[in-house]
Amino acid sequence: MKNKVEEYRKKLNEKQEDLANIVGVSRQTIISIEKGKYNPSILLAFKIANHFGKPIEEIFIYEEEE
Repeated sequence: MKNKVEEYRKKLNEKQEDLANIVGVSRQTIISIEKGKYNPSILLAFKIANHFGKPIEEIFIYEEEE
């Protein structure tokens, strides 16, 4: 799953640690999400999307595997 977490975080001039604290996870979790190495739980995905004031599908882009 692709995502735009880093893009939206940078638009707000937030550090990874800032976002991590806001949504209640570690900085390492945010790093992994941004690199596409970790898919967040649906609850965490909603928390991140709500923080950015965007629909979840605008932040997290699901693509079918072939």
